[in-house]
Amino acid sequence: MTAAAGPEAQIRTGLLIGGETVETADSFPVHDPAAPDRVVGHAAAATREHTRRAVDAAQEAWPDWSGRDPQQRAEILTEALGALDSDSDQRTDLLVLENGKVRAEAAVEMSVFAQRCRLAAGLAEELRTVHHHPWASHADMVSTGGGAGASGADDGVPRFRTEVSRMPLGVVTIIVPFNWPLAILAASLPHALVAGNTVIVKPPPTTPLSVVRTLERLAQRLPAGVLNVVTGDNEGVAPALQDPRIRRIVFTGSTNAGRAIMSAATENMTRVTLELGGNDPAVLLDDVELDDVAVTRLVEGAFLTTGQVCMGIKRVYVPRSRFDELVARLSDALEEYRVGHGLAPESTMGPLNSAKQRDFVRGLMDDARSAGREVREFGTLSDEARESGGHFLRPALVLDPGPRERITVEEQFGPVLPVIAYDDLDEAVDAVNHDWSGLCSSVWSADHDRAADLAARLRTGTTWVNDANAVAQDDRAPFGGLRQSGMGRELGVEGLLEMTEAHTVTYTRRP
Repeated sequence: MTAAAGPEAQIRTGLLIGGETVETADSFPVHDPAAPDRVVGHAAAATREHTRRAVDAAQEAWPDWSGRDPQQRAEILTEALGALDSDSDQRTDLLVLENGKVRAEAAVEMSVFAQRCRLAAGLAEELRTVHHHPWASHADMVSTGGGAGASGADDGVPRFRTEVSRMPLGVVTIIVPFNWPLAILAASLPHALVAGNTVIVKPPPTTPLSVVRTLERLAQRLPAGVLNVVTGDNEGVAPALQDPRIRRIVFTGSTNAGRAIMSAATENMTRVTLELGGNDPAVLLDDVELDDVAVTRLVEGAFLTTGQVCMGIKRVYVPRSRFDELVARLSDALEEYRVGHGLAPESTMGPLNSAKQRDFVRGLMDDARSAGREVREFGTLSDEARESGGHFLRPALVLDPGPRERITVEEQFGPVLPVIAYDDLDEAVDAVNHDWSGLCSSVWSADHDRAADLAARLRTGTTWVNDANAVAQDDRAPFGGLRQSGMGRELGVEGLLEMTEAHTVTYTRRP
């Protein structure tokens, strides 16, 4: 397949409501970010009525789905994954065309979606666990306030026995971003389903096609209404946020958009899981080994998906004594980059997903130059990329910007990396821990004990040692941020339990 070709001629996707594909009167075009004049396809534009019907379908499916044994739900989900095998290559190409990432990354994303679903299915037994608190008196429970007072003085007689179990929430809405839409969706979708919830998915407006096609396949083997999909603008999909039957909203995106989601959720006291922006630091110690392996991991950690990864490295702190060495090694690696269409075999980096984001990143580099900072750009841009008008930038380094400059404090979400020299490690740690973000960080050292000590000091949701970004993600572990990087956790047992409510049943004896 050439870069100009597509998996299908003018693909059009509909909505998925109650197990059926629903066509709409209006649709919106999806463009190739490597050639913005090229329309990849069209996605259905839901109205508020369409979205209300999706909520209706999810609510109607919930009693039966939630009433099934967790292991049965897990088995149904696992079996449904088999429907994804038939057209995986076509959906991979489609993801490249609407997202811009290189094909190797898109293929990984398809496999990560299935892998995360299987991992979530393997956690079903956790939902059968009932925590028992045996018969006890008020004194045994060390109650305060209304405990012993409710029945007068405590006589030491065991009167209470309690069981705590988990129950499904109800209807869950999941809103995913453009950068790794299927992988990020699979950090919460399978957990919601295994936990007994029904789901409405809102795909990203710039990359909806591959998500809809994938979920259509998956939903074929799920009970009708368990999985629903709506695409469209904020007004059309608003009931998926505002309907009082929505019991949790899972959102991945920018911090500002997260604030809007959180505000909308307050009307019905809807629970939220927010995975938001990150200004993720890599902190190198003075003993770091800057060999080929480490440099490759640093470069991948920063420039994966053209730098458009929430958990990617957004700034590097390096001892001043190692600064020149690090810059030289990074420069050599980045000079090998070939920037072009994601379907071109020689491309190692594609375009940014939108002109707006490309211009934002350019603005950060321009501001750094205006502040007197050296900005170095690397790699080569393909002839096709030069002529296509695509949203391309070459990878770049900004050398030693100040602590209050935009390139240091703002999440660039693009292929430009500030490299910051430090003289005092404690000051670098303070810069990390007092930042607005707290999603991820990484520590780089040849000494395991020193790395562990530093990792323990960093206040971020995840800290990697000698690696970073999605390539280092352990999907068995919970993922989420601190401070303005969000709240709640996805993945792992914690991500599964987040899709449930604790249910307490207490038995009492008469005096």
